[in-house]
Amino acid sequence: MSKPNIKSLDMMKFTAMVPTREEKIAAAPAKKLPELKSYKANELAAALHPTVQHLVVAEVIDAAPDVKTFVLKADAEAGTKSLAYFSAGQYLSLSLKIGESTITRPYSLSSSPQEALEGKYMLTIKRAGEGLVSNFILDNWKVGEKVTASAPLGVFTYELLRDAGTVIGLAGGSGITPFRSLAKAIADGDEDAKLILLYGSRTLEDAVFQAEFKELEKSCDKFKLVNVLSDAEAEGCEHGFITADLIKKYAPADEDYSIFMCGPQAMYNFADKEIATLGIRRKFVRHELFGEYRNPEKDADFPKGKEGKYTLSVKMAGKEFTIPCTSEESLLVAMERAGIAAPAQCRSGICGYCHSQLLKGDVYVPKSVDGRRLADLQFGYIHPCITFPVSDVSIDVPPARTV
Repeated sequence: MSKPNIKSLDMMKFTAMVPTREEKIAAAPAKKLPELKSYKANELAAALHPTVQHLVVAEVIDAAPDVKTFVLKADAEAGTKSLAYFSAGQYLSLSLKIGESTITRPYSLSSSPQEALEGKYMLTIKRAGEGLVSNFILDNWKVGEKVTASAPLGVFTYELLRDAGTVIGLAGGSGITPFRSLAKAIADGDEDAKLILLYGSRTLEDAVFQAEFKELEKSCDKFKLVNVLSDAEAEGCEHGFITADLIKKYAPADEDYSIFMCGPQAMYNFADKEIATLGIRRKFVRHELFGEYRNPEKDADFPKGKEGKYTLSVKMAGKEFTIPCTSEESLLVAMERAGIAAPAQCRSGICGYCHSQLLKGDVYVPKSVDGRRLADLQFGYIHPCITFPVSDVSIDVPPARTV
């Protein structure tokens, strides 16, 4: 006798249940249900996934040249009593008012989950030549600064069911921040993995968290640091770039290993080609978001002759805007420049928070960061954070729902 399955059920039989359900409802006492927030499951969900977190800068630490670590604590006066817990590798999406624009930026948490339980987050931010927000933060944030942030977000996290027991971390520049969190989580016993960290910097002086990493190496046999210097040579450091040969040198030879990578776009472009030669299963290669996608016109599949200035029409929350845009910047950046508080979190085409409908016009979306579903492609939806205009464009944007 074959086992029953969903296709074998007679769906019409379920309609016979309707009168019975109606009788049960009518016979039930008219007792008011408890407030939703009183359910323990909802209390836990609100604590782990708050709509918004109000924070305050408690300490500013000079981490390296042009790099600062900001220690954030809950701003009880603004309504946040405690910090949401997170997994190592997650980020916060910050909402900032710069001039007339409301801008969001994601920054990886460099603190460990254990430190969140102790009441503090840490964001380690590096000054960037074209970094409007990072430069604003480094120039303006002082102790006492009020900060508006999302709940912890992102999936650049270690998962026992998916990832190998050994992680080869590839970090470039400020991409070191989630690895500080992961290394501390491993040392604290919150993550059961071994981390071999290949950290690419120009010089050893540019490398962040060196003293902490050295102490972790002494106290935790599951963590190893390898500095890779591109512009200098130093004792105990590798010289050059992070190549396939360098990965093989430090990776286990007789077992699977995962590769976690976080750094600038140029690093991904180079390292992905190197990793492809290693024959590693796709599930073992993880990328963190790298933020703004830059220079789309340099992509081989960018529509030639379409570089230039265009007009963007925006419908949002019953209002309509007509603003300038350019093929060199995403539709999200164009909206922010015009003072439109558009929804955004990851800014890398992954989370879908800025999910909008393309009403009219032609756009370019880089394939390497196109995180849309097939239904989005079929019905004309885009992620403005990684969508670039190649004609006049009209879009329908949902209003920001959280931060």
